[in-house]
Amino acid sequence: MTEINNSFELLVFLKNKNLIDDEPLNWWPSNSQFDIFLGSILTQNTKWTNVEKSLENLHNLNIKTLEDIVEIDIDIFINAIAPSGFKNQKSKRLKQIAKNILEEFGDFDSFCKNVDRQWLLSQKGIGPETADAILCYGCLQEYMVVDSYTNRLLKSFGYEFESYDDIQTWLVYGINENYDKIVKLYGYEISLNRVYCRLHGKIVEYMKQKARV
Repeated sequence: MTEINNSFELLVFLKNKNLIDDEPLNWWPSNSQFDIFLGSILTQNTKWTNVEKSLENLHNLNIKTLEDIVEIDIDIFINAIAPSGFKNQKSKRLKQIAKNILEEFGDFDSFCKNVDRQWLLSQKGIGPETADAILCYGCLQEYMVVDSYTNRLLKSFGYEFESYDDIQTWLVYGINENYDKIVKLYGYEISLNRVYCRLHGKIVEYMKQKARV
């Protein structure tokens, strides 16, 4: 069994597995920040393949902005996101958070630049994992996403944590303490945001790969 002493060593271990490609740069299967925002909420309690169907339905309806989410007829919206499950609940929550973002930040770009974790966690239906996914992948801020894959992987290396925040702190500390080594590992200047994105992506792909064996 490989011994992992910190999250930098975890990154090296996973990087040597060649789990993810260089594109997309941040691993998340979309370069659209708005789609990432929607997907982060729609993916709760469902598979990503179902979210892709919902996003395709929204694209077909030409839903591209927060204003579009607010203005779309609720029944049409419910039907569009139905593949993601919990359609009534998710449609109401997406409409409400879209409205709240417009009232608080004015537009989506301002939201991405200025939103913080505390504001997101104050929104109904947004927990730590969803908030961090929006911040990390959608807003390109320096937040590390923790999910069930992360917890299971760390348990396999003998680590037991009491909370989401404890896991996140362990991951962030090892990355920040070894940032110079990470730059050498990649061979170019890489942002902390991108390191967090790609480490999380590697964890997910590694655990999926293990499940298939």
